Amino acid sequence: MAHAVRREYLDLPALSRAAGTIRLPGSKSISNRTLLLCALSEGRTRVLDLLRSDDTARMLDALDALGVGVVQSGDGSEQGGGLTAMVEGCGGNLPVREADLFLGNAGTAFRPLTAALAAVGGHYRLSGVPRMHERPIRDLVDSLRALGAHIDYLGNEGYPPLELHPARLVARRPIRVRGDVSSQFLTALLLAAPLLGTPADAGGAPLVIEVEGELISKPYVEITLALMARFGVEVARDGWLRFTVPAGARYRSPGTVHVEGDASAASYFLAAGAIGGGPVRVNGVGRSSIQGDVAFADTLRRMGARVDVGDNWIEAAAPQGRLRGIDLDCNRIPDAAMTLGVLALFADGPTTLRNIASWRVKETDRIHAMATELGKLGAIVEAGADYLRVEAPVALRPGAAIDTYDDHRIAMCFSLAALGGVPVRINDPDCVAKTFPDYFDVFASVTA
Repeated sequence: MAHAVRREYLDLPALSRAAGTIRLPGSKSISNRTLLLCALSEGRTRVLDLLRSDDTARMLDALDALGVGVVQSGDGSEQGGGLTAMVEGCGGNLPVREADLFLGNAGTAFRPLTAALAAVGGHYRLSGVPRMHERPIRDLVDSLRALGAHIDYLGNEGYPPLELHPARLVARRPIRVRGDVSSQFLTALLLAAPLLGTPADAGGAPLVIEVEGELISKPYVEITLALMARFGVEVARDGWLRFTVPAGARYRSPGTVHVEGDASAASYFLAAGAIGGGPVRVNGVGRSSIQGDVAFADTLRRMGARVDVGDNWIEAAAPQGRLRGIDLDCNRIPDAAMTLGVLALFADGPTTLRNIASWRVKETDRIHAMATELGKLGAIVEAGADYLRVEAPVALRPGAAIDTYDDHRIAMCFSLAALGGVPVRINDPDCVAKTFPDYFDVFASVTA
């Protein structure tokens, strides 16, 4: 449950065991993509198990300001319980063509809305919290300008806030976008593609998007493609280098959409099972999930944990002996990889997390933050431009006060340190409201 006044800190007692079953809240990535697709579609869509969080609230507020009809029911007060929303699609023709939108620190709202609103062709101003104004967006803006968008930076060049002026975006030639900063730039272009105009003399032309450099966080693009297909738009692709959205593509409501549980959030509870005996079972994701972070279960197995997976659940328990440190390319699980940084405190041998440069431009500089806070617990840490190496101390330092940097994932993953049998203080614990408002209550329900 979110708190009206954010707590200064939360003291977690020394914990020795974790076991039980929890129901996951809905995926943030799926929730915000789904809401935008519903708004841009022809027809009415019923969305089940929509995540109740700050990030989805920002998207819902934006859709309301844009004149999209959304009726919510249910308060999501049960553990993991989500909202039900009925969204009236506008067929790509948003009723409100001038608006100021405040999007907090929700990258899953800011980047896709930038592209969609540029394609719609109205006059919009998009802003967020100070940290959002430090998160780069130049690569997306450059790609949109190549399509004909008229976008101004209202602060620092290359960063939000933005002002979008009326313009007609046309798919005349392949456009290029960098893939090595954030996969959300590609996601935004893909989601907006069916809204683009076509050259009058072409009789309709597909939009071709070419990716420059290595595309990071590929599973998040897979989520985008799977959801677009659910709304009637099939994207052809040549590996991870070239994506083609067919001419004349239009979003159509599938009627009802179910939001699966958040696989990134699952990582904290599965790790708790691997540290604290277990088993801990998470319901809401499994082998049928479209989220890449379910691969976290395979990584736990590599570290020695006992893991079972069903269609819609995953369960983890501690190994017979100690967990083992690993060396891992984290390109495909960038969010869940943060959990591995704390899990390294309980492993024999060093754990090295590679290919995590994207951490630098998230809610905070996560490489710096993780290195700093792991050090408070006594870990031996080496941090580089795109990697983190963590070696467990002989014993965890008790009473560490963990700073969370207004980053929900820092707060959640460091709660696991208490399972080392030491008390831990989490500063600004209510930053978890970004994606999981009642996280600490749920965590308490499976730990002792």
